[in-house]
Amino acid sequence: MKTPTDIERYKDYYEEPKFWEKIKSVAHKAGIKLVYVALVLYYALQSPSLSAKDKAMILGALGYFILPFDLIPDFIPGIGYTDDLAALVLVFHKLVKSITPETKAKAKEKLNVWFGEGAGIVKPDPHIDEQ
Repeated sequence: MKTPTDIERYKDYYEEPKFWEKIKSVAHKAGIKLVYVALVLYYALQSPSLSAKDKAMILGALGYFILPFDLIPDFIPGIGYTDDLAALVLVFHKLVKSITPETKAKAKEKLNVWFGEGAGIVKPDPHIDEQ
């Protein structure tokens, strides 16, 4: 998988409207884990306390997620989003100490809207929701 330095090269593909379009269109197909991590990174990006380098990593991971034809094209059933999830989780773990409980709560609130009440309460993956 790409290192955080490599992932930054995808930051130019990130545009907020494209992010929302992509995540809304693939939420149920891509799954709760990917959506949760993408939302956490999106909301973390809004934090004024993150460094420019940290923001570049997030922008790169979200830009990679937006690309339809990446390492594993998204349209391949069952595995199309595995590389996207790996890129998002890689950056998430790199920045986990900078991600606030409030940021995670915003992501979980959005999960409740898209996946039903209580979806944001359930931890998608114990390794992803550590702090």
